Amino acid sequence: MNFWHVCSAFVTAYLLGSIPSAIWYGEAYFGIDVRKFGSGNAGATNTFRVLGKRAGTIVLLIDVLKGWTATMLANILFFLEVIDGPQILTFKLLLGVMAVLGHLYPVFTRFKGGKGVATSLGMVLAIDPQVASVCIAIFVLVLLASNYVSLSSIVAAFAFPMMLVLGVFGQASTLLIVFGFLLFAIVVLTHQKNIVRLFNGSESRVYLWRRRNK
Repeated sequence: MNFWHVCSAFVTAYLLGSIPSAIWYGEAYFGIDVRKFGSGNAGATNTFRVLGKRAGTIVLLIDVLKGWTATMLANILFFLEVIDGPQILTFKLLLGVMAVLGHLYPVFTRFKGGKGVATSLGMVLAIDPQVASVCIAIFVLVLLASNYVSLSSIVAAFAFPMMLVLGVFGQASTLLIVFGFLLFAIVVLTHQKNIVRLFNGSESRVYLWRRRNK
């Protein structure tokens, strides 16, 4: 194993995750720092609230792409013969986690970032696109029914390890199942304030098909 190739991949994954797409997009096209409005979060959800659906969608796709690209660096390491076949999943998980950590603690914005849900989705898409696709469907259905992004994220994050345990698309490795539950725990931890607001009825809603004031 080439130590420098591996280190370079990990640093690249972290830097990809650190790209503050919501902040940079808002400042470049609207002259607005999204952290100063709405929930104050530097993520796609707050971008939807502050800058609208188009901006929110663009930021969401960029954040997903960050996670996917960082995770797929494992394939490049395999192609370069830095790692072997059995190690691919492990390195995909590690590189994906580096991207998520980058999103949570981005070096470009003094280590204060978003909640990492979209970046985690990109990671999961690179690892198991079938399960990830179902999670996306679950997220959309819960969002349409509740208009709560936080609740949708938590439910979709829980569905991921549960589908692996149930073997919906075949038997999953123990490592991936454990990771799935850890990912769910991280989503819950980063949404603690949202959970409190959900229980007291003060959580903000996001409406996909109509304006909030209707």
